[in-house]
Amino acid sequence: MKSKFFAGALALVLAELAFVHPLWAQTLQFPGLDPDPSASAFARVRDYNWQDIGEIGLWASSVGVSGANTAAYAELIRNSAADLLALPDLPIDLRERGEFVLTFIHQRFLKGGYVEHQTRLDELFRTGRYNCVSSAVLYTVFASAAGLDVRGVMTKDHAFITVHIGDELIDVETTNPMGFDPGNRREFHDGFGRLTGFAYVPARNYRDRTAISQIELVSLILTNRISELETRGRYNEAVPLALNRAALLKDRRDPVVSDFFSDPQKDLVDRLLNYGSSLMKSNQEAAALQWAALASRQYPDPVRWQEFIYADMNNLLVRLLRGQRIAEARDALEANKELLSPENLVKLDTLVVDAELVQLSARVKTAEEARDILQIIEYALVRGSLTESRAREIRDFVILKEGERLSSAGASRDAIEYTEAALAKYGRDPQLEGSIRVYRSNRVAELHNAFAALFNAGDYEQANRFIRAALEEFPRDRNLTQDLSLVERALKSR
Repeated sequence: MKSKFFAGALALVLAELAFVHPLWAQTLQFPGLDPDPSASAFARVRDYNWQDIGEIGLWASSVGVSGANTAAYAELIRNSAADLLALPDLPIDLRERGEFVLTFIHQRFLKGGYVEHQTRLDELFRTGRYNCVSSAVLYTVFASAAGLDVRGVMTKDHAFITVHIGDELIDVETTNPMGFDPGNRREFHDGFGRLTGFAYVPARNYRDRTAISQIELVSLILTNRISELETRGRYNEAVPLALNRAALLKDRRDPVVSDFFSDPQKDLVDRLLNYGSSLMKSNQEAAALQWAALASRQYPDPVRWQEFIYADMNNLLVRLLRGQRIAEARDALEANKELLSPENLVKLDTLVVDAELVQLSARVKTAEEARDILQIIEYALVRGSLTESRAREIRDFVILKEGERLSSAGASRDAIEYTEAALAKYGRDPQLEGSIRVYRSNRVAELHNAFAALFNAGDYEQANRFIRAALEEFPRDRNLTQDLSLVERALKSR
């Protein structure tokens, strides 16, 4: 029959109950995992016109922003496009028309100056401030309305426009009113049309440029908003924008492949993982696991989600184990084991089993308890929850502890026999062999002291018999041999 200690300890180490502790049942208000319906509706449009680009640009700018009023700005775009087309001096020549549109948007809208992170169209209309993306999208809308073939271009950290006129591709640096075909000479005129001089807008060194479609250009509004939110640690707010970007670009034709234009599906999983990591870093590992369980089902990426879940679970277990909350660590692992791959479950189980065995080993007080914990170690070895080297460490601790208990109780002979039996079972072990030498020394001291008590009491006959029996146990011990000589001389001198 197994002892109560063994039954309880084994249950602690090998429990299979799906117990959910209140700590793991906590639920945050997670970001939603469904995109805005407009994103899918926009994605289904096959041929975008300038009004579509304006509408989608306003949506990308304001989605998730409380109180956003895009209808008024959409009306502003339509009216302003009508004004542009009605201007009597709108050039017929397409090159001149492209430059004219750039001047038009700067004079009418881009009055607040360049601001690096101001990527939203609605904010552009409200304040006049802009960056490369918002100004490029605005130019795309009005240049397309004016009949120009306009496409986007991006580099590692910049966006601009190309106007296609026949076989010619003309760059447009939309952040600069002089940015049409940068590097060419510009004429300056006064208010009466008189030529006053020339200026040059230096062409930027656009290395590793990537051509992108108009809808991909608009999606950079969402990309920039996501980046800005994550820079400020607002990962939960970045998730919906990533969902919307992925949905918007899902059905695009000939999607661009570039190191600079992040794949929307991969980018989405990155944002989901970043939000989970933010929970992990704030010691909300349990919530991060719940988030991973929810998000990974809807947006799978087995390798990266498994890496995240393992790291999060490891952090949680380490934190609990360091606080000696070992039972809670076991509960947490059991409650979340379905999220883990078999390999990672074994690794984390090893972590908890180790802590459980250390705790149980420290509590060993009897021979029965020592025997039980040694059986658990053997079972954990077979199960793969313990390495051979770690099993030897814990096993030695238990054996040494029990041997010391026996030796301290004056039973050094029992300690020697117990440790020798362990050596016979588990093989050579320098630490255990060293302990046997100590126990033998203690045993010799016990025998010598018992002999001395008899000898000092004058019971030489009994002392003689006792020391001869002791020498049978330790036949070559020098101290015991001296004791025998002493008692023999005493007997002869009587």
